[in-house]
Formats: sequence, C-alpha cells, structure tokens
Amino acid sequence: MKRRGWNPATWVSLVPNGLGQVKPNHYWEMARTVWENRDSLGKAWRILNEGVCDGCALGTAGLRDFTMKGVHLCTVRLNLLRLNTMPPLDVRRLEDVTSLRDLSGRDLRALGRLPYPMIRRRGERGFRRISWDAALNEIAARLRAADPRRIALYLTSRGITNETYYVAQKVARFLGTNNVDNAARLCHAPSTTAMKQALGVAASTCSYRDWIGSDVLLFIGSDAPNNQPVTTKYLYYAKQHGTRIFVINPYREPGLERYWVPSVFESALFGTRLADRFFQIHTGGDIAFLNGVLKHLIERDWIDRSFIDAHTCGFADVQIALAGQSWEELEQASGSTRAEMLALAEVLAQAKSAVFIWSMGITQHEYGVENVRAILNLALARGFIGREYCGVMPIRGHSGVQGGGEMGCLATAFPGGRPVNAEQARWLGKQWGFAVPDWKGLSCGEMLDAAYDGALDVFYAVGGNFLDTMPDPDYIRAALSRPALRVHQDIVLTSQMLVDPADTVILLPAATRYEQRDGGTETTTEREIIFSPFITAPPGEARSEWEILMQVAERAYPERARLIRFADGYQIREEIARIVPEYDGIQRLRKAGDHVQWGGRILCRDGQFATPDGKAHFTPLTPPQTQLPPGMFVLKTRRGKQFNSLVHAERDPLNGAARDDVLINPDDAARLGLREGERVVLRSEAGEMQARIKLAPLKPGNIQVHWPEGNVLIDARRRDAGSGVPAYKAVVSIHRLAS
Repeated sequence: MKRRGWNPATWVSLVPNGLGQVKPNHYWEMARTVWENRDSLGKAWRILNEGVCDGCALGTAGLRDFTMKGVHLCTVRLNLLRLNTMPPLDVRRLEDVTSLRDLSGRDLRALGRLPYPMIRRRGERGFRRISWDAALNEIAARLRAADPRRIALYLTSRGITNETYYVAQKVARFLGTNNVDNAARLCHAPSTTAMKQALGVAASTCSYRDWIGSDVLLFIGSDAPNNQPVTTKYLYYAKQHGTRIFVINPYREPGLERYWVPSVFESALFGTRLADRFFQIHTGGDIAFLNGVLKHLIERDWIDRSFIDAHTCGFADVQIALAGQSWEELEQASGSTRAEMLALAEVLAQAKSAVFIWSMGITQHEYGVENVRAILNLALARGFIGREYCGVMPIRGHSGVQGGGEMGCLATAFPGGRPVNAEQARWLGKQWGFAVPDWKGLSCGEMLDAAYDGALDVFYAVGGNFLDTMPDPDYIRAALSRPALRVHQDIVLTSQMLVDPADTVILLPAATRYEQRDGGTETTTEREIIFSPFITAPPGEARSEWEILMQVAERAYPERARLIRFADGYQIREEIARIVPEYDGIQRLRKAGDHVQWGGRILCRDGQFATPDGKAHFTPLTPPQTQLPPGMFVLKTRRGKQFNSLVHAERDPLNGAARDDVLINPDDAARLGLREGERVVLRSEAGEMQARIKLAPLKPGNIQVHWPEGNVLIDARRRDAGSGVPAYKAVVSIHRLAS
C-alpha cells in the first residue's frame, strides 16, 4: 500500500504541539533527563547509544529498532535511565530502617544504588555491611540445610537478561527445587498458557513491522501509548499506509484517541488521531463481546472456511456453544450491543489482514486464559494467523518477561517451554549432569501463600517488590516476615527489604544489564534476541546477577560445583543454544546491534502449527456473568506515569489523573451525588482506600484506580486457575468521605 503524505484528516489540533492540551511534554522530559544525569552524561549517552533498552519489550537497540528507520527513543526509557547512572547510596542510612519506612518507593530509589552486601538479624534496628564471602556462605549453608520444597526463587523483569534467567532456573534445579518463577506470572502467564495450548507457540506470531500495512489493528485491553510509547510511531505510519485502528476497552484511553509523536514532525506539530473507533465494554466482558462478534461472522458465513477445515480443529464445538448463547445473554455480559458486535464483525469480514494486540486488561482476570482463547478463536476464524500483516500479539510490558519464560524460569516449564514432568526432567538431567526435580513447583502467588503459611525456609527474590506488585499488601507483608532467611538481590532499595526478618535478611548488590560481564541479551515481544554489550563498571562491590546466583549454588554444594559453573557469558549463551533449539544463533551475538529473531518474521506460517497434531485448536467458551448488587461497581487497576510499579510522577500526563483519583463515568457520579474532585472511600471485601472523584469516559458501572495504590482493595488469593495470574479487580462500593 502506498504511503500517503501529510494527512490533515488525522490531525488533532492546529495548535502547535498541542499546547494547552492534557498530554505528555516529551521535550521537557528530555531536558529533565539531561539534568538528572548531569553528573554522568558520558555514561548516560553510552547506555542510550549502545545498550538495549531495559524498559518495555519493544527492543530498541541503541537508538534504533528493527521495524523502521530513524531514531527511536521514549520517555519510559528516559525515566529509567537514572537507575543506571546514579551513584551508590550511603549505607549508613540502613543502620536504622525506621525512618526509611516513611519514604515512598521513588524516594528509596533516589537514595542511590546498593553498593555492598548487607545483613540484618532478628531484633536489630537495621542493616550492617558484610563481605561477599560471609553473605554467600550464610545463604549457601541455609540452602543446603533446607528441604528443596521449602526453598523459593523469584525473579522480576527489571532489565534482567536471558543469561541471568537461564542461570537462575538452572541453579534452582541444581538445588533440587522447581519453586522458581518470574514476573510473567503477574502479567502474561494467561497468554503463554492459552497460546501454547491453541497454537503450540507462546509468543507473538508476527512482528511489529506487520502493523504497518495491515488492514486492521485491534487493541484489546491494551494502552500501548502509555506502556510502550515508542509504538505510537508505528501507529502513525500504519495510519499513513491506510491501516484502521480499533479498540475494545471499558475506558476510552486518551493516548489511543490522539497522540503527539515527538519524533515525527507532522504528528509533533498537529498530533495524530489514532483509534478509528472504540468498542466500550464492561470490565470482564471480553469473552461475551468477542463471542458475539464470532457469532455474527458464523451466521453470515464471513469466516475463512478453507483455513478452518485445513488447519484447525474444534470449530464445530465452538459453533454449537455459540448457537446456545442468546444475544440478550451476550449483551448483558459484555455491556455492549448486538449492533456493536456486528460493526466489528463487518470490519473483520472486509479486512484481508489484521493483527490482534492485547495486554493486561485481558490477562489479569480470574479467567485470563479464557479471555486469550476468545481472541485466538476470532483470529483463527478469519485465518488471520500465519501470514504477513496478520497475527496475534501479547504485547509485553517488560524487557525480560518473554525471555524469562523461554529460559525456563518457571515453576511449570523447563527451558524451551518443555513441561515439567519425569520424561523432560530425565532428559534435562542428562544434559546438565545432575538430577532435575520432576514435580510442579510453586508459582509466584503460591510461593507467597507458602511463606504466609510458614512453609518456606528460604525466599530468594531477584528484584521486584511484592508490596507494590501483589494484591493485599498487608497479607504480603505478613508472608514476607515468616521465612527464616530472605534474600533480596537488587540494584536499589525497596520497601519489601524493610520488612522485619523472622531470623535473617540479606541484601545483595546487583549489576544492571549494562554492567553485566560479557554483556547480555534480551528477547523482545516480536522474538528478537538482541545483544546489549558491557558498557560500564557497577558501583561499589555489585556483581553480575548470574554470577551471584552461580556462586551461591557453588558454595551450597561445592562437591559438584563444576556442574553449575560458567566461565563467562559466552559459555552461557552456548549452552542456551544447545538446550533451547529455537535460540540457535544467540551464541554468535557478541557486539552492540547483533540480533537474531527466533522463528523468523512469522510463526505458524501457512497454517503450520506447533501443536502435537499440527493444527490450531478452537475452544468453546461460556462468558462469565457478573451480577452487581445495586450501587456496586467493578473496579480495575490501571497504570499512570509509571513503569511497572516504579511511579515516576504523581499525575498521568495522558489523562491528567492523580495517583489517588478514581476514574468514574459522569452519569454514575451524578447518581451518587458526587462531583469532580470530591473525596470518597472505596470499599471491597479485601479493604478500603480513599480516593478523589475524576470524571472519565468510562463504561457505566465500571471504575478504575491506579496500581499499586488500588491493591489494598484486591483479594490476594483470587487468581486465574489456569495460569496463576492475580485478578487485579474487585467489586466495590463508593462512599462520600465525611469531612
């Protein structure tokens, strides 16, 4: 399709750069980043120019990516930059943690990088510095003495490399446990589960370049301009090539309505209208709405029958299930109408290509796996998988989660996605030279449950902050206080480190990906494995993350230490290529910009699926029903000006919402007699929080608050049964706050 020139029909305003609009000020943020890093501008420039972004999983290498020409740089990356350039903190601040508990996560990070190993015993007011030998020996002794089933290892996704994930999961198995998990369990675990079962692959089936030239981009429960702002440049060029953008979401996300792309002159000047149409549904109404769209496609014979017959199975069961679901039932469950479902069905029927993109609005439900299956059903029915400009894409919000799962850093899967069972454990044991446990391990939520129940002796956390990322912080605080040994391997202070120890807490200072010996790799949403070189030495005595984990294991079992030892990062990549065949080529990545895309641009090409029978699998689905008592609302958490749980500002520049605002439909607020800015209390079965009314274009009956502030309202044990992801939502009531 021929690219157009300037297109005034897509302009937002004639006012230059949207002056006076509620929008990000990209140029001011660039200037602020320079000021924040003024003491290390050389290092900051090398990280930006040579390193692979440690933010979202878009995968910008240096200042470029693999989708289009030109400079690619976003505010998320700029906001994270200081974490990599800041000086070490003064460890005397840790001698008494009482005052630190009053600091926000942002303030704790601002104290500086962790420079030395630190220890705190039960009854002590704070931490004291110890040597690496003392720290490693103590951890190793505790691990050796513990029942492997009472050991748990968790890794977040903050810039962690494939090498660290691979070594971490190998260390866990070396210690005799499968209790190892990563942050994908909090976001896209339902995508992995559903796609592996239905398609045989657990990754995006297409590439970002397929956005530009596709007839339709359908975003479902995803706000890419907020979480992956560089993608707005792709959306701009997609619009220039005639692509239409549609959104299914309870909230008309301002960033998907219009955006000012700072690196495109036309868009920076006049803004760009992105979404062609929003389909607003109830929170949790996705299955009902998508079932309705598919029902229309079937009734009008707008499906790709030849593709279905040749490359799929189970479609007849879906037809039967949909025939038994009335339009009234689908309308009630979705919060939409039969006509709206038909409108989207017509869009898909007329399109020759489409890419389906979703994020945590789809996955973070107690039926997250079924939500993803509903998307897959719709894509398969139109044959929109396995061709260029077509595909399904669970867009990753963190640079480590795609590779973390593929490296086997999961309680339920070995490297390469092999299931945890006796056969695969024997095979892996032969490759590694030691016995590998064959029992299913504890996922993240189950680890915390075990800690709460007193069933863990050692809890080893690489990064993360469960007090911010998990529901019900009081429950999490109690859980963290109970293991005899808690280890926090990280680059900065977090509030979970300050939870009083049952016996001992040890802090281990880690290097960032830019400080990792021999460099490291990450895997992007589109399966690009990219090499990020060593750029600068870490502060103080911080060490590469994979080296710390390896050294702990060597000291726990010195008699077989040779079986877990890696001489360097190159040796790790050689082993990854051998154990995970899809990653062949990683061993040849050695310098900045080196990359290889496993599976190529398109997976499942020409209808060839990696399932045991070679076919894609449809799944009949029954929409969940939510019966709201009068005056109650469905609450969902959302992101603001933040990256994961790292809050960067008190106000979201895309919609103007403050951290303590509750987004509510104006009609709902009027029925409650509430005005903009009025203080209220939100109450659920799990807890309550104070908030301020913020009127927003949200589907009636639904409200949203920021995450992690809203976690106090959410039940810690309410999770998706198929994947273990927490359901970050609740049924709440709203009460005017007494003055």
